[in-house]
Amino acid sequence: MLSPSRLKVPHTFVLLFGLIVLCTVLTYLVPAGEFDRVKDERTGKTVVVAGTYKVVEQRPVDPFRMFVDIFKGMMDAGEVIFFVFVVYASFYTVLQTGALNSFLGFLIKKLEGRELLMIPIPMYLFALGGSVFGMFEEAMGFIPLFVGLALAVGYDAIVGLSMCMLGVGMGFAAAFMNPFTVGLAQKFAELPLFSGMGFRLVSWFTFTTMAVAWTMRYAASIKRDPSRSLMYGVDMGSLSLDREELKRAHFSLRDKLILALVVVSVGFLIWGVTQQGWYFEEMAALFMMMGVLAGLIGGFSPDRIAVTFLEGARDVVFGALVIGLSRGILMVMRDGQIIDTVIWATSQPLSYLPKWVAAEGMLLVQTLINFFIPSGSGQASTTMPIMAPLSDLLGIPRQVAVLAFQYGDGFSNLLWPTTLLPVICSIAKVPIERWWRFFTPFFILLFLVQMVFVAVAVLINYQ
Repeated sequence: MLSPSRLKVPHTFVLLFGLIVLCTVLTYLVPAGEFDRVKDERTGKTVVVAGTYKVVEQRPVDPFRMFVDIFKGMMDAGEVIFFVFVVYASFYTVLQTGALNSFLGFLIKKLEGRELLMIPIPMYLFALGGSVFGMFEEAMGFIPLFVGLALAVGYDAIVGLSMCMLGVGMGFAAAFMNPFTVGLAQKFAELPLFSGMGFRLVSWFTFTTMAVAWTMRYAASIKRDPSRSLMYGVDMGSLSLDREELKRAHFSLRDKLILALVVVSVGFLIWGVTQQGWYFEEMAALFMMMGVLAGLIGGFSPDRIAVTFLEGARDVVFGALVIGLSRGILMVMRDGQIIDTVIWATSQPLSYLPKWVAAEGMLLVQTLINFFIPSGSGQASTTMPIMAPLSDLLGIPRQVAVLAFQYGDGFSNLLWPTTLLPVICSIAKVPIERWWRFFTPFFILLFLVQMVFVAVAVLINYQ
């Protein structure tokens, strides 16, 4: 029998590098192929043309080019990497002012003996943000706050991480109007924007409530017996907060002004994303302004703001490098021209299945593809031009194809190591294998419920 140490999951870098090597080998074994692509005038995105797949000359990636592709992946992910640096470092500056700690102390005193009530409210709020304006990366700045809160009231880092990221993940995946997934996919499928919202509202509430119940059940078990925590024995370092010290903290006018600044910033973020079409550049600028202003209100000198920002950026270096390394997987497959082959091969069997089975197959295919293309807009522009006409051939409403896409793209964001999951775990100081132990059983449950929603959508001819 293997000892626990021999069953340990490899370091995230080793795991991702192993996947890069595997994909490099596949460029020798999988036929190279490609779809024709055109620019979609409605969305401005380059999309594939369904039915144009063709085999092309094999382009295997040699070992030297593999390492070149790893660096190219880091360059290609530069926008996301620096966005993570800016968002986390800005929120870190807010945290260093002590305003959020004072607010936590205020909450703890108000909810003494009713700590379990701290879980559902932020989870539903984050889920709402994930659904309404596609919030996901922006929520990462809140991770230290909620991890610290969870630790202070006797829970663990996984509970704190779930309060923000599991909540926002459910909202993003089961969104009723996420512009980056539902909106974009419906445009590619030539459906009215945000149509079918009633069904999606039921879906959003169901999945968010499941996540709240799963987290509260786990939190309650820890409260009864701390040794049942999956984080038992893990040193949380600077994220650990002393409950009594928090309760003694004075919630001053300066603290309230800093919190008001954060609330106003989030309000501007929602307005900018939903009304002005903001993306990484504008959001990063807003967060930088928030961090600098929070430091000034908190009495920091310009030098201290700079040092604090660098300290925050240092804490997230591991996660930022993981983003670039995971993008190397995509670069190797793109260089070897096997991505389109994988997509074509996974979509072909669906055309021979009964529509009930094919709809569930779409869900499975989209979930698997998210491992290779962990970008909602990227996956939409690659797969929806194929899945939408395929659903017509199968007699499945295009709305069902959109539903399968948003589920497949969204829920696995908290499962696959090629997404932002390693970054999220590194910020919370949660070893990724411990997160998997918490989330994988829940993901299986989620997938079964996703299958039920897809089946119902087919049954009612969801339009």
